Amino acid sequence: MGDGPRSDTAEVVLAAVDWHVVWVRIAHPNHVFFLALTRTVYIAVIAQVMGVLLGLAAALMRMSKLAPLRFVSGVYVWIFRGTPLLVQIFFIYYGANELLGFTLIPNSLNAGLFSLDGAIVGGILALGINEGAYMREIVRAGIDSIDKGQMEAAKSLGMRYGLAMRRVVLPQAARVIVPPLGNEFNNMLKNTSLLFAIGVYEMFADAEIGYSNSFQPVEYFLGVAFWYLVLTTVWTFIQAAIERRLAVSERGEELTFIERVQAAWNPVTAWARR
Repeated sequence: MGDGPRSDTAEVVLAAVDWHVVWVRIAHPNHVFFLALTRTVYIAVIAQVMGVLLGLAAALMRMSKLAPLRFVSGVYVWIFRGTPLLVQIFFIYYGANELLGFTLIPNSLNAGLFSLDGAIVGGILALGINEGAYMREIVRAGIDSIDKGQMEAAKSLGMRYGLAMRRVVLPQAARVIVPPLGNEFNNMLKNTSLLFAIGVYEMFADAEIGYSNSFQPVEYFLGVAFWYLVLTTVWTFIQAAIERRLAVSERGEELTFIERVQAAWNPVTAWARR
C-alpha cells in the first residue's frame, strides 16, 4: 500500500506533460528553431577555432625564454580560468567598448554574404577567449609530450624554431591534443546556451521563449535537451573519425564510443573543469 500514492503521483506528473508538444519539438521543429540550431553550431565552431589559436599563442608564450611573455600568458590563464564564464560574457559584451575606449564590439558586423549581430560577436569573443585559457594547457601538454630530440634534430637540418614547430613538433603533438580538444568542443556546443543571457537567439533561447509563451517548461526544455544531445553525439562520431585518421589507436589511447560519451557527460569532470 505504501507504493500506491507514490505511483499515483508519478502517473499524475506524466499525465501533466503534453507529449504532443515534446514530439513536435523533436520530430517537427519549425524553421525558426533550425535557424537557432544553425547559429548554435557556427558560434561554437568560430569560438573554438579562436580558442585553439589563442591557446596555441599562449602556449608558445608560456614556453618562451622571455619573462614578459610568460607573465602575460600566466595572467591570461589566471583571469579567464579563475572567473565564471557567464561573468566574462557580460563583461566583454557590455564593458569592453567602454573599458578600451573604442568600438571592439559593433552593433552589427557585415561580413560579405552574412551579417552578425553585436551580441553574437560579443558572445563569440567571450567564448573564444575563455576557451583559449583552457587550450593553452592542452597545447602545452601536447608539445611537452614530444621528445626534445625532435626539435634538436630539426634544427640540425637547418630548420628555424618556427618552421620546426610547424613541420615537426605540432603534427606529432596533434595526436595528443585532439582528444581533449574534442571534449572542449563538446563543452563549447553546450556553453553557447549561456549567450541567451545577452540576447543571442540560439537553441536555448528558442526553448526559453517557447516556455515563456506557453508555461510548459518540461516540454520545451526536454525538446532542446534532445537536440543538444544530438549535436554532441554527432560530434562524438566525428571526433572518433579524426582520432582514427591521426592513428591514435596505434598508441592504444583511443576511447570507445561509450567511454567517450561517458567522459563528455561525466558531471565530476564537468564540475572540475569549471
